[in-house]
Amino acid sequence: MTSGNHTMVTEFLFSMFPRLHEGGLLFFIPLLLVYGFIVSGNLMIFIVIQLDMALHIPMYFFISVLSFLEIWYTTTTIPKMLSSLVSEQKTISLAGCLMQMYFFHSLGTTEGCVLTAMAIHRYIAICNPLRYPTIMTPKLCIQLTAGTCLCGFLLVLPEITWIATLPFCGSNQIHQIFCDFTPVLSLACTDTFLVVIVDAIHAVEILASFLVIALSYIRIIVVILVMPSAEGRRKAFSTCAAHLAVFLLFFGSVAVMYLRFSATYSVFWDTVIAVTFVILAPFLNPIIYSLRNKDMKDAIGRIFRYQKRVGGTGR
Repeated sequence: MTSGNHTMVTEFLFSMFPRLHEGGLLFFIPLLLVYGFIVSGNLMIFIVIQLDMALHIPMYFFISVLSFLEIWYTTTTIPKMLSSLVSEQKTISLAGCLMQMYFFHSLGTTEGCVLTAMAIHRYIAICNPLRYPTIMTPKLCIQLTAGTCLCGFLLVLPEITWIATLPFCGSNQIHQIFCDFTPVLSLACTDTFLVVIVDAIHAVEILASFLVIALSYIRIIVVILVMPSAEGRRKAFSTCAAHLAVFLLFFGSVAVMYLRFSATYSVFWDTVIAVTFVILAPFLNPIIYSLRNKDMKDAIGRIFRYQKRVGGTGR
């Protein structure tokens, strides 16, 4: 489609993927294995928490929500990456690109809100243990989860609606491994100040969650350090360590990507940063929350032993 002297763009081309004969298959197989692990690992965590009554407590409720979100968060981008690695057509339609951006950022924002809710939960559990049972009720957990989903999916909607109205012309090459606001907006036939506006919106969202989590954990660490029991300090630190690891990995990579404003990186480093929070963080979550978590390992063992007994009885 043409408009004036410009050809209107109806699809985008991902320029960062190698062609199949240039080594695309070498990236396809590891990425497929990683995606399989992410989906199966997070699905296992979600199912185990739902089935094991011992894990029906607020902390594991939020972990199950986070695992469920991770499955869909990676599904918005990785299948398209896999397709681009083995296909000669490394393109995505304008509508497909907008949908990918919407669900990717909606689910990512929701994850950030869930991590914030988890930090508040840890704060109440450690800093107000006597009031914890009356504050962290199942009803409140469900309300917080519903609120995080509503927040995540509504905050991004105005941006996507606005981007959908922009004209795209000239180059259609996206120098990234998925559709993202900045590389897509750089192709629009508009002034570049729009990119700054979007970056500022993301900055407010990220900083708000970051400050709540950081302040919660500063207070938590202060309380833990004055605990008289060494065993109590060890248990409290171990409980918070997994959440802190996920928090630092997720918010660290997201902050580098979206809080840089006028700072620019090479296309290579942009891709490396994107891989960190699109692939690496979801890949490590099942490891952090299952392989390094005694309660989860015990629950997985109980379920497997139960399945073995049921299978043996059936024979």
